Amino acid sequence: MIEELKDTAILMKAGGRFKLSTLIQKRMVELMEGGRPLIADTEGKTTIEIVIEEIKQNKIAIDYGTTPTVKTKKDPF
Repeated sequence: MIEELKDTAILMKAGGRFKLSTLIQKRMVELMEGGRPLIADTEGKTTIEIVIEEIKQNKIAIDYGTTPTVKTKKDPF
């Protein structure tokens, strides 16, 4: 298991376990469909590790519009 998922800080950022799960799933789909990672160092990381790091760095959050989507912040890279 990824140790960061045991930390309550990441749960609080997402708004709870179910919202965190939704955020991770939707972002992983985006990455697998060709989306660009929003963090610089992705070498040797799995897709879920990239998503967790994006959440920790406040690069992504849940967009509470009409349909649940992942809201990404523009990357300055």
